[in-house]
Parts: sequence; structure tokens; C-alpha cells
Amino acid sequence: MTEASPQASFDLPERLAGLGQLALNLWWSWHPEARMLFKMLDRQVWKESVHNPIRTLRELPREVLEAAAGDAEYLRRYDAVLARFQEYVASKGEWFGQRVDDPGSRPIVYFSAEYGLHHSLPFYAGGLGFLAGDHLKECSDLGVPLVAVGFMYPEGYVRQKIREDGWQEGTDEPVDRDASPIVRVWGEDGKQLVVRVPLIEPPIHVSVWKVAVGRVTLYLMDTDIDLNDPWNRQISARLYIGDIEQRLRQEIVLGIGGYNLLGALGIRHSVIHLNEGHPAFALLEAVRERVREGLSYERAVQEVGRTSVFTTHTPVPAGHDVFPFPLMEKYFTAYWPDLGVDRETFFGLGLNPEAPAAGFNMTAFALRMSAHCNAVSQRHGEVARQMWRGLWSGLPQGKAAIDHVTNGVHLPTWLEPKMVLLLNKYLGDGWLDNHDDPSVWRFVDDIPDEELWQAQYWSKVKLINFIRECARRGWAGEGLGPSIVLAQGVMLDPSVLTIGFARRFATYKRANLIFRDPERLKRIVNNRWRPVQIIFAGKAHPADLPGKKVLQDVFRAAQDPQFGGRVAFVEDYGERLAQYLVHGVDVWLNTPQPPLEASGTSGMKAALNGVPQLSIPDGWWLEGFNGRNGWTAGRDAGGGDRDAADAEAVYRLLEEEIVPLYYKTADDDVPHDWVRVMKEAIKSVAPGFSARRMVKEYALKFYAPALREGS
Repeated sequence: MTEASPQASFDLPERLAGLGQLALNLWWSWHPEARMLFKMLDRQVWKESVHNPIRTLRELPREVLEAAAGDAEYLRRYDAVLARFQEYVASKGEWFGQRVDDPGSRPIVYFSAEYGLHHSLPFYAGGLGFLAGDHLKECSDLGVPLVAVGFMYPEGYVRQKIREDGWQEGTDEPVDRDASPIVRVWGEDGKQLVVRVPLIEPPIHVSVWKVAVGRVTLYLMDTDIDLNDPWNRQISARLYIGDIEQRLRQEIVLGIGGYNLLGALGIRHSVIHLNEGHPAFALLEAVRERVREGLSYERAVQEVGRTSVFTTHTPVPAGHDVFPFPLMEKYFTAYWPDLGVDRETFFGLGLNPEAPAAGFNMTAFALRMSAHCNAVSQRHGEVARQMWRGLWSGLPQGKAAIDHVTNGVHLPTWLEPKMVLLLNKYLGDGWLDNHDDPSVWRFVDDIPDEELWQAQYWSKVKLINFIRECARRGWAGEGLGPSIVLAQGVMLDPSVLTIGFARRFATYKRANLIFRDPERLKRIVNNRWRPVQIIFAGKAHPADLPGKKVLQDVFRAAQDPQFGGRVAFVEDYGERLAQYLVHGVDVWLNTPQPPLEASGTSGMKAALNGVPQLSIPDGWWLEGFNGRNGWTAGRDAGGGDRDAADAEAVYRLLEEEIVPLYYKTADDDVPHDWVRVMKEAIKSVAPGFSARRMVKEYALKFYAPALREGS
């Protein structure tokens, strides 16, 4: 049995030793009172550390810590927070044990290629990672016995830099492992644990790290070690490698290596949950293990399938990994004999009946191998069943081979702390513990309009100040040209209706739809009496040239003086900027090409903070829109090329409904009708689109039957 210990100690007074404990568990990332303990030590150091407790504790002078250890008020807060934290991690959590299974049973193992937990751990590219991170946090809160597996990406995803001409470039910024809330896992020999990936030559080894996420442990694999040759060292260098062979090797390590990592740690799991197809080779290794124990291949596949959950996230064909058969043969010739199957049987596992010659399709493979499969919204479920209908042609009519669990967001992570104080004041005791109960949110109507309006305005000021500070640092520290600085939002005005758009810059998300009629948009944003400003953020995949072109078009609009400084593009979108945006804009804009938006979660995060959404009808919004909590554009656009109709619908809603409503204020300068929409957004979205509702649904719909099958 191995155990983890911190890779470095903190020089803390004995009275404050618990700060080190707290810093190494991401529990602080969704508890404002815990973050405040670090902020109170030195606000400037906290700010310069980018809200990272590890950096804060390392950079503070000893005398500052000694002073805090003698400060009665600080110690009162410290003792209260530490007691709450220690009670939380020591307990098992009640809900799962009471409703699903004995919490002492073998854990569920969750595999994902990315995790969005906090910006100090940049192991995410976008929504898939944030969804995984929120899933882990909510499992921790509910006491779901979960262990997670992923990659340590030393170079992260891509640090975005925008050139003068608006073209996205990526720069390298290696993760400082010793300044992040991660720890090495030590083996019995006193060295960092290293696991070999079986049946791959030349050998691939991974070193093991771990992240404490409340009660949940996330294990991360890193191939950047001396045991590996240079090419193998690069396998886990960054997310979503463009080279197809290196991508295959990455997924072999994630799935097969990750499964063997569990064995090396002595973790006997009960259920496997795959978040997308990237780690699906874990199911192969689970089958191989059972065959080696004496089961037939057919029986092993049956057993693994009954205890496996697979979540598919995209209806976009390019979003599903497909590996050429010759490449699969190169890496698996020595593998399929261990399963007791031949080449054709093995390749058949990943065959997509709609495109049989394309190669080994990881989604088709995961769907075949898992008895419990789901899409991530009701509409996505319909699309996914149609998309993969060829896999289950023999099922009885009406049988749903792919169910759905609509995504949700972790409320304690995404609620603005001042909004939490407001909800504490008017929703009563215990609202957060029961936040998936719609009845809890009726009391949002009791919040005085002026208080909610002021809280939202404060968040917008905070957002704009953050954007201006980023631009100032770019100007002063990096010598950015004036046109780049101006495009990044230095002329934004908190008194102006502010629209936010922050997504991955894939073409189907249509970030540039609102620019389809630039002259009309100029009239909207430059209206003297009722101006509008739009803030964009997001990254294109490094290999996605069309996505980069869309981003360039948006950035050039931000540089265009005819838009009057009312359009901004904020560089290097990540978790920290996402927090500011979903808290601080007035309207969240979402313009995907239906039916390609599987779910989306950014609009959920905005809505629970009182920011209504203006969206094309797709993804979660088809379930979330109730006619009073935001606006739907383009409901009658139909299929095919709908850009013109959707753009027209967006313009018309802005001109005729949204802008007039925002600027319609009473004598007290509060737009009461607008605040009514804000309240409806909170009441309708917070309970039904929470990660708490989502995880409970996974537990009852999938984990519970899978656990029964595995017992």
C-alpha cells in the first residue's frame, strides 16, 4: 500500500499548522471562508499569487505568519474554518450511503482526459474539463465513494497570445508542480511511485501524483520522467496532441496505464465511469484482467459492460477520436492475443457501422462495451441515439440504448461570494445543503430589487476592473501594442448593458454570428442613450485553423474604432476569467449551430448569478428556458444554413426587448422589470441545473444498478 505526502513543507508557526493541510486540499476552492483565511494574511500577496494558497504561504515573510498566529480575531476565524474542514474530510457524507450503497464499499473510478478544478491546475481545455471538475466536487459533497484518474499536463493546454493582426498563437508556460495543490505519491521504496504501461514497446512509464478534492482523490499520471525516451516523455506534455499517433499513445496511457495505476495503488473498484471516449481503453484492460483470472472473453466483456458507465459529450463528428486500423495494429498486435480474440474481432469493437472503413472509433467502442450510456441533455440524447443507431439495430422498437443526464454546475464553486451572502440573508438556514430542491429558491423573490441590482453592478465593476488591469499589465509588462490593449476592453463602462460570450472558438459555436450585419450591430452598440457592449473570450484549438479565423474576425472587430470601444476580446480565457465573466456581465450570449450544442454549462453558471441568457434553442437551454428567465432566438429558423435567420432574431430581440427592458428604470434608478428576469433566471436554473441534481441522477440511474450488477 502506498500513500502520498507533500513534496514540500511550509514554514508555519505551530498554531497555524492547519493552513498547510488546508492549502493542499481543493476544498478551499469552493469555500469562500477558507480562501479568506489566506487573503487576510496579506491581500497583495494573495492577489499576486493569483489566489493560490500554496504560493501565498511560500511567499509570505515569517513575521507575517507569526503576527497572524498572535491575532485573536484571525485565530477565531482560523479555528472555525479548520474545524469545519476537518469534520468534512473525516466524515463519509450521508446522501450516497443512505440512498444508494454502503459508503464502505469499493469505490467508483472516474476517468477523464481533463479536469477543470482551479486555475492553479491548468489541466483543462474547456467545458468537458469543468464538467469533470464539478462532478468530482459534488461527489465529494454527497459522499459518493469516487476515485478519479487523469493526466498531469506539464505544459497545460495552450496559453493564448493574440498577435496584432488578431491571430491566436500559443506560448509554453510549464506548470510549477511545487507551487500547485498537488503532491507526489510515494512507493514502498521511498521514491515517487512509477507504473509501467503493459504490452507497449519501447516501455512507457508514468509517475503518479495526486490532488485532494475534498473527500475525493484525483490521481494524475506524468510521462515526463527520465525512464522514458524523449518521444514517450512528450505523451502527457499537453492536452489533445495534434499528431494522430501520439494521440493514440496518449489514450493508451490514459486508459490502460490508468487502470494499472489503480492496481499499483491497491484500489479495488466497483464501477468504471468514462467521461468521453478518450480513456475507453480502460475497459479493454478490465476485460484482459478478467480473462487472465480465468473467465472467457465473452463472460469478461459481459461483466465489464454491466459495471461500466459511458458519457458521450458531442454530436460533432470531428469530436470523436478515430484511429487508422494500421496504427491500431502497430500498438495492439501483442495485446489482442491476451484477450483471446483475433484481429478482426478486436477491430470490430471499434467499428462504426456508418463509416466502417474510417478506423477504430473510440466512441463506438465505448458504447459497445458499456451497459450504461448517456448523453448530456435531453436533446443531445435524441441526437446521439440517431447518430449511433447502427450500433443497436437489433434492439426492440423504442429501446433507449443511450439515456441522458443533463449537465449541471457546482453551485458553491460558481456562485459569486457576495451573491452567497445575499442568499444566506433571504433564503434562510440550510438552503445550500438543499439547493437542488426548487422550493428553496422561492424566497429569491424576497430579495429587495435594489439589493440584487447593486450586487450585480458590483460584480460588473469588479469584472471591468479585472479586464483593465490585465490590459495594463500587458501594456506595461509585455509591451503590447496600442491596438491590442484597446481591443482588450480598456474602454468598457460599467453603466452600459454588457453582453458576455465565452466559449471554445469552434466554428459551430458561431462566435461571429452577431457580426453578420456589422452596420446594424454598430447602431446597437453605439446608441447614444442606450449603448451596449460585448465582451468575448475563448480559445481555438491549436490545430483548428477555421476556429482561429473566427477568433481573428472577432478580435479585429474589437480593434475597429467604428464599434467605439464597445467590443472587447479578453486574452487567455481560463477558470479565473470565467468566474469574473459569469458573475459580472448582464446577458450571456450563446449562438451554436443546432443540433451541435450537446449541453453547454457556461449559461447555467451565469444564470445562477442572476445573468439571463440569450441563446439559440439547443443543448440545455431547450430544457432551461421557461419564457421568463431569458430569451430564445431563432426558434423558427429551421435546419440548413440558418445564420441569417438566427442573426436577425438576435438583433431583433436586442433592439425590441432586451435593451429597452434593461434601460427602463424607475425613480430609484433600478430596472425592476429587468430584475424580475434576473430573479427568474436564478430560481429556474439553480436547482434544476446544479451538479447536485446531476450527480444524484448519475447515482440513482447508473451507479446504483452497476453496483448491484458488480456485487
